[in-house]
Amino acid sequence: MLVELAEEENDPGTLAEAQKDLGVLAEDIEALEIRTLLSGEYDQREALVTIRSEAGGVDAADFAAMLLRMYLRWAERHGYATEVYETSEAEEAGIKSATFTVKEPFAYGMLSVEQGTHRLVRISPFDNQGRRQTSFAGVDVFPVTEEIDHIDIPEADIRVDVFRSSGPGGQSVNTTDSAVRLTHIPTGIVVSMQNEKSQLQNKVAGMKVLQSRLLERLRAEKEAEMRGLKGEGGNSWGAQMRSYVLHPYQMVKDLRTEHEVGNPDAVFDGDIDGFLDAGIRWRRQQGDR
Repeated sequence: MLVELAEEENDPGTLAEAQKDLGVLAEDIEALEIRTLLSGEYDQREALVTIRSEAGGVDAADFAAMLLRMYLRWAERHGYATEVYETSEAEEAGIKSATFTVKEPFAYGMLSVEQGTHRLVRISPFDNQGRRQTSFAGVDVFPVTEEIDHIDIPEADIRVDVFRSSGPGGQSVNTTDSAVRLTHIPTGIVVSMQNEKSQLQNKVAGMKVLQSRLLERLRAEKEAEMRGLKGEGGNSWGAQMRSYVLHPYQMVKDLRTEHEVGNPDAVFDGDIDGFLDAGIRWRRQQGDR
């Protein structure tokens, strides 16, 4: 209505303002549409995300750190609260792994499409000969547990090891054995926590992470059982899902949805909504969730 009025009166200022409002409205409608697609059992939960470096040596560790910053920037852009539970620094640069939460309803539903192997191709800043390097990092996404969840973990099923927290290059962060490693004996799941100041705080945080990982394991087992009942084969979850290419050209491409952009810097700065939206639509089309 306002656009038509501005055009009739040849008012460029009002027309520009109306078009801007239309753009914002279109984004809100698209966001609402995406939210309606998040109907999985745990999609409305907050998210627990683990990033780990894989093949590629120091470049992979650096790539894992780039992904950690990317997700934290994405959350910051949207005003979502985050908390980093654990960061394991690599020897030369980057991180071996990191675990953090995004404290926002539906964060799990949005970020669960990020699960899988991410691939980076670039001229390595750590190679004296300036050679191109391909490196990999893995992303796991879990729903945060709530009081209504019944995740019973008997004390006998957990082995607790304590060790001294360490920073880059193995440098000791403190002088006490406050870091905690929890091993869930029946499944072999291992959780390490060292960001809190006390051993007790690290153990409590570690138990939260372990519960979330067991909850996601339970969800995946149910999903696999349903696929078996339907006579379906496996799906592509956990496979290589996105490539970030910085050389010889600039592109980030999702290998499942074919969504791609030509500005990796923006993506690494947290501009990943297009990939999330495309992934959520793709998942619904696949009927995985």
